[in-house]
Amino acid sequence: MTDIHPCFDLNNFTTLLFPSDPSVLCVLVYLVLGLLSAITVCGNLLVIISIVYFKQLHIPTNYLILSLSVADLLVGVVVFPFSMAHTVTACLYQENVFCKIRDCFDATLCSSSILNLCCISIDRYYAICHPLTYKTTVTVRVAGVMISMTWTVAAMIGIGIILGGYSQGTCEETCSVSVVLSNVTGPVFAFFMPAIIMLCIYMKIYFIAQKQRNSIQISKSGGISKMERKATKTLAIVMGVFLLCLMPYFLCIVFLPLASETPPFSLIEALNWLTLSNSMLNPFIYGFFYSWFRSACKMILSGQIFTGNFANTKLM
Repeated sequence: MTDIHPCFDLNNFTTLLFPSDPSVLCVLVYLVLGLLSAITVCGNLLVIISIVYFKQLHIPTNYLILSLSVADLLVGVVVFPFSMAHTVTACLYQENVFCKIRDCFDATLCSSSILNLCCISIDRYYAICHPLTYKTTVTVRVAGVMISMTWTVAAMIGIGIILGGYSQGTCEETCSVSVVLSNVTGPVFAFFMPAIIMLCIYMKIYFIAQKQRNSIQISKSGGISKMERKATKTLAIVMGVFLLCLMPYFLCIVFLPLASETPPFSLIEALNWLTLSNSMLNPFIYGFFYSWFRSACKMILSGQIFTGNFANTKLM
């Protein structure tokens, strides 16, 4: 390869840390990405503490949100540092165990996020389309089973596509058949299929909700509560932002082996960081739409929860 990495000399790939004399660009990249990592960790940690601490939030929907926040938190703790080193170091030029570990964590946590969102869409389907039987159908135990299956399948997808030769633009000349298959089948099962399922579910929810809203035969007890509507709208926005952040990267990866020329490393990395930034955005969406999250954050950040037992506090 002829491109010179902005942080390194091609003749000196002996370390994955800073070179002895890093460029200004390299330092700025580390600072910006480090700040994104810190915001991601802090935001999702607030969501996790809120749901775990306050008993009012111990419901199946929030447990699914908790699982999603754990995945996003791990992205900030694990994937962000690995990706920072990948962006400003030698992974573009030499494939090693470090790079494989990074790709495996990246694929696993990304798969976990979208599968968690898929489970949330199923939860919303029963809440809106079957409100009378929702509480007996989607219980805490059912939510636990869904979460367990989500993480198991995500781990299998992450390990499987790496063993299959998953590539992020690192094919030296031509990609082998196994790499092409991995780059296509991995995103199909990890992203496109769950995304299509979620879109179909939310479209059905929308049409049924509109039908129920316009029907004069729905009694108050059988109707959809304002809270359920707001929760569904908020989680649909979370899913929409997720798709907007991830769609460009996965489209690029799927068509990458078919391209006559390898896209610039900077383009692939920019799209990858767009996908990772989604883990930072979710807490801001919750803060904007959920009053309970804003109330919980005020109590956590002010240190009020450390001065007494406020687990039974009614969050507004």
